[in-house]
Amino acid sequence: MTNTKGYRRGTRYMFARRFKKNGVEPLTTYLRTYKRGDLVNVVGNGAFQKGMPFKFYHGRTGRVFNVTPHAVGVIVNKRVRQRIIPKRIHVRIEHVKPSKCREWFINRVKENTRIREEAKKNNTAIPNMKRIPKQPKKAHFIRTAKTNILDLAPLTYEFIA
Repeated sequence: MTNTKGYRRGTRYMFARRFKKNGVEPLTTYLRTYKRGDLVNVVGNGAFQKGMPFKFYHGRTGRVFNVTPHAVGVIVNKRVRQRIIPKRIHVRIEHVKPSKCREWFINRVKENTRIREEAKKNNTAIPNMKRIPKQPKKAHFIRTAKTNILDLAPLTYEFIA
């Protein structure tokens, strides 16, 4: 049997709705406003065939460059051999979600500015706010004098006739 060459080939599970996520689409999908420059995730929703992105763009994050009444234009980077090409695609809003990729960064910036302002107000030195990687655990001794040590071993096999 030859393999198919269709537009949606290999998307059996990709565009399938998740468990308990069937039925009517929530209104927040349609009421959410997108502006130029917003970061969005392109996620194909199998319940809506109109304006669905090509399977390559499923799960990609891009930046909104155009907003129309029913869709948004998204710039998504596509790697073709050694080049990275910014592709412009128009996707209906059913297949787009706001990205949370910058949420952590924005929270960190707000926290750092708050710490800086507090330090200025209290006339103290501004603390070092650089991120450091997780360090290895500190070395420690395990004292066995007051603990009972258990030797675990499998039971011997007994053949019951």
